[in-house]
Amino acid sequence: MFAQPGDAAGVEPDSSEGIRRMLTEIILDASTNAPRSCQRRIGPSEVGDPCPRRLAYKLLDWPTVNDGGDPWPSIVGTATHDWLANALERHNRESGQKRFLVEERVEVDDGTVSGYKLGGSCDAYDTATHTVIDHKVVGDSVMRKYKTEGVREQYRIQANLYGLGFERRGLTPQTVALAFYPRGGMLGGLWVWTDVYERQVALDALKRLGTIRDALIALDPEARPQMWEHLPATASSACRFCPWWKPGSTDLAVGCAGNLNPTQAATAA
Repeated sequence: MFAQPGDAAGVEPDSSEGIRRMLTEIILDASTNAPRSCQRRIGPSEVGDPCPRRLAYKLLDWPTVNDGGDPWPSIVGTATHDWLANALERHNRESGQKRFLVEERVEVDDGTVSGYKLGGSCDAYDTATHTVIDHKVVGDSVMRKYKTEGVREQYRIQANLYGLGFERRGLTPQTVALAFYPRGGMLGGLWVWTDVYERQVALDALKRLGTIRDALIALDPEARPQMWEHLPATASSACRFCPWWKPGSTDLAVGCAGNLNPTQAATAA
């Protein structure tokens, strides 16, 4: 049951501010309860995260302390993914051929490599070119950064994990592609990064995940919270969006300070 905006602050429900608050509350509630927000098991998009401690928190389904801030960029991204999925499905129907496998779930690991059953839904697989396609919706500064400095290794790993999943299904992926759509620009700003599919990239990432799993078993931070410090953190601008980031925290069982300096924390993107 939503509280009526303005009941406590004297704002009329039918005023512009009242309507703004009402819409914001509904959007935040829907975002918090969206399937992706409620995902508890680790997925291909997270396996390549450079921070072992963040992966450890995720593997143990540790209580989160950071909501990640304003959800609107994520909402825009999710809506764009849905629209693109419909567009590719329409192409399949209009052409009379199922060229694209859209939002197909693949099994990346049955547990023999990482110790976990790992799977996920890939945005698209082009059967004509044997290409894994993953959509990313980003802001201008991030787009410029990726074009000049290269894409995040985490994304490269994600794409190759999906490739491994399709290979396990009997397909022959040859290329992995990341399609970057401008969040606030025009379609002409679409930029696509491609690379050769490399099975070993995926296998190495799964083996690393298995190593973190082994460390968790040996250290047992659930029973011995002081052992969290032996799971290293890789601090970066991405700490701001980590569900376990707690600035100034001295208790890793509660949250990780991330070791960000004030400038990094303010400019994280």
